[in-house]
Amino acid sequence: MPTTARPSFGIMTPPMNVAYEDLIRVWRGADEIPAIEHAWLFDHLMPIGGDPNGPAFEGWTLLSALAAQTQRLRIGLLVTSNRFRPPAMLAKIAATVDVVSGGRLDFGIGAGSRPSAPIARREYEAHGLPFHDAEHAVGALGEALTVITRLWSADEPFDFDGDHVHLTGAFGNPKPVQQPHPPIVIGGGATPTLRVVARYADVWNFQGGDMADGIRRSAILDRLCTEIGRDPAAIVRSTNVPVSYDRPSDTRAGIEQVMEAGFGHIVLMLPAPYLDNVAQWVTDQFITPAC
Repeated sequence: MPTTARPSFGIMTPPMNVAYEDLIRVWRGADEIPAIEHAWLFDHLMPIGGDPNGPAFEGWTLLSALAAQTQRLRIGLLVTSNRFRPPAMLAKIAATVDVVSGGRLDFGIGAGSRPSAPIARREYEAHGLPFHDAEHAVGALGEALTVITRLWSADEPFDFDGDHVHLTGAFGNPKPVQQPHPPIVIGGGATPTLRVVARYADVWNFQGGDMADGIRRSAILDRLCTEIGRDPAAIVRSTNVPVSYDRPSDTRAGIEQVMEAGFGHIVLMLPAPYLDNVAQWVTDQFITPAC
């Protein structure tokens, strides 16, 4: 069903095959435009488009740097791969970024790349990271969120002995600025992942593309929320829309489609090289007409 609330617009700048100085320019420009409410990086260790051997910045390190270069934007990774970092370490990293940003972090996380995406799969072997099956990855995601949220709130050290995570004397300090914790954004569409979304997420991100599929998966999420006694309306529906500099009408049509599907948290994916004043351009071309 169409969303009746005012849509929330943000930008995504994939940190691959692009210069750091260009990313700073785009994020600083967006930070000056109130209509752009949030800005995102992705979490890949090698490029998944363009030159496969080109530069790809580590997402959380870069996010902390960009947090220090901005004042207003909500910021995050869309989404962190839970396969890349132990959850207690990730909780520490995220709390640090929330402090650096003055409480502007939206904590994006997901189970990790699909086995069917070989261009993303290669980064695991290249960095000596294990790649388990989907069932393992989703189980580990649920435990990670249990541990991370507890580290963000617990006043005393604790032990945790799960199927995937084992901690002794775990304690998070400093805590995030945002309490009880930064908003949790979970990406993914498989039903097992949506069960985790129903339990933990403030925002659910559907990758985009086939919005008929997005509507079906959103209905599944509604049902899963109802099963555990959670109001489905408590979870904001988010999706990504690619920006075309040459065919802006295609992007406008994409925005209209996702809004009609009930997705009100919209991430505009900016391709590099970026236009001059690209933040103002997307505001004038897409955000102002939609609002």
